[in-house]
Amino acid sequence: MCGLAAIFSYGRARRPADAGELARINAHMIPRGPDGEGVWLAEDALTGLAHRRLAIIDPGPGGAQPMRLDGDDGSPRLVITYNGEIYNFRELRQELIDAGRQLRTNSDTEVLLHLYDVHGADMMQRLRGMFAFAIHDVAARSLFLARDPFGIKPLYYADDGETIRVASQVKALRAGGAIADAPDPAGHAGFFLLGYVPEPHTMYRAIKSLPAGTSLRIEAGGQPRIQQYFRLQDQYAGRQAVSAPGEIAERLRAALTDSIRHHLVADVPVGVFLSAGLDSATITALAAEVAGASLDTMTLRFDEMAGTPGDEAPLAEQIAGHYQTRHQTRSVSGLEFQDHIDKVLTAMDQPSVDGVNTYFVAKEAKALGLKVALSGVGGDELFGGYQSFQQIPAYVGALGWLPGSRAIGAALRVLSAPVIGRLTSPKYASVLEYAGGYGSAYLLRRGLYLPWELPQVMDADMARDGLRALNLVERLEAGVAGIGAPADKVSALEMGWYMQNQLLRDADWAGMAHSLEIRTPLVDATLFGAVGGIGASKRQMAETPEKPLPDAILNRAKTGFYVPIREWLSGEGGAVQAGERGLRGWAQFLYEHAPSA
Repeated sequence: MCGLAAIFSYGRARRPADAGELARINAHMIPRGPDGEGVWLAEDALTGLAHRRLAIIDPGPGGAQPMRLDGDDGSPRLVITYNGEIYNFRELRQELIDAGRQLRTNSDTEVLLHLYDVHGADMMQRLRGMFAFAIHDVAARSLFLARDPFGIKPLYYADDGETIRVASQVKALRAGGAIADAPDPAGHAGFFLLGYVPEPHTMYRAIKSLPAGTSLRIEAGGQPRIQQYFRLQDQYAGRQAVSAPGEIAERLRAALTDSIRHHLVADVPVGVFLSAGLDSATITALAAEVAGASLDTMTLRFDEMAGTPGDEAPLAEQIAGHYQTRHQTRSVSGLEFQDHIDKVLTAMDQPSVDGVNTYFVAKEAKALGLKVALSGVGGDELFGGYQSFQQIPAYVGALGWLPGSRAIGAALRVLSAPVIGRLTSPKYASVLEYAGGYGSAYLLRRGLYLPWELPQVMDADMARDGLRALNLVERLEAGVAGIGAPADKVSALEMGWYMQNQLLRDADWAGMAHSLEIRTPLVDATLFGAVGGIGASKRQMAETPEKPLPDAILNRAKTGFYVPIREWLSGEGGAVQAGERGLRGWAQFLYEHAPSA
């Protein structure tokens, strides 16, 4: 896990890359890579790459970046700056050696360079991992950018038609000093609609996120060409659920164990974030099988939850004892949250109503000396663990058949919203309006605000422009087009929106704030291809470990991981006034107070 930066002057004006700007971008990402830094400038001064290093694989000087692949004359042919981990790099490295390639390091970075030299953009189909990288081809005067299938690692760029600037953080790009701060209305509207900024938008018009599962190539004098090599929607095509329990159990265990084994690849210790939930408990059990007695686990406890049913620490400690891990329970209080709120806002690269819990658990994992930790993110999306898997099909089945339901619902909402809003959530006024399709029902279920509410919380003109540019309901509906099974439709929506844009992004900024790499073995394209279509449940997932989970965990009702953000925000000395409770108040606070750079 690291931070990358690049400046490539590809236009006819041939403006030299500003070394000072590149240094400022790189310096802003020190927490992402405290173990080292590097800068490479092309001889023609039109290209510059920079890197901040968190040393995980081949941690010695051999893995330093930017890394070059030189020609026979010793001059650079390809240069890379890269963030992430390629979990199958050892197999790929051996393939390259068998084909006659000479590799001088044990790093996955060098493997990427050689793969690009051999396969070009087709290399993307061979990679298993989380990654974002930029490769400069010196002779071709081109820049190749790529991002992993699920978008676990971020990659942002700003292109003014002459120069493209690239970095791992929005705030790092802005710290360079060359990017205008005009707002992107779609990013602002998207934040209030969903509680996060949906890609490819950011809060700034000039900065875009390279979408998950895509690559971008740009040549001198040319135009950027974006290619999508992994499309989540396509992964559901033609799937048939497996009904035989024995086959499900066998495939699940093999695929999950394989993913855990790959995600433990590192030259430093790897720990596990352990709660009382099935996802992290299953990861712990399988990781203990693979890693043995060397496994570290940790649990975050909130003081306000101690002794209540929401306190997960006792059950987590039971799991740890069951699998004989080296376990630590760490506590955080509302007072500590108040003391850290400025640091949280600074670390948060784009506003998000989630991620505070990950910030604190990463902080404590770093204090324990860990550089890498496994997280259970993705289990609910893959194995149907959210209530949305029941609620959304129910909404659509009950009301979606009504002709003209959206128009009728909008009229009823106008009449009823003022009354309903005084009694309960205003969203109840829109049930008929948004139950006509899976995409709109998903927005009703997941939305922080609904589109008609935006003029109440942000500039009305920006809300109008943002809603038009975002085109959210149509994008949501398009994301499930061609997918047959209701559960697959909901899974695609949860993975493509909530997981990618919030959970994974929060894991990145919150972990990197403490120089901690968070890995997600349940978010893995190979695992998804193996089990995504067999119709397995969370219970079946949890029954895969050789040594079964304790009955208290297997039979525990799903509660969700509750963070007492409402109590922290509105308590004594709280940052948000008592009348502005809950996620909506937190969202408004973030919108008004989160620093822009």
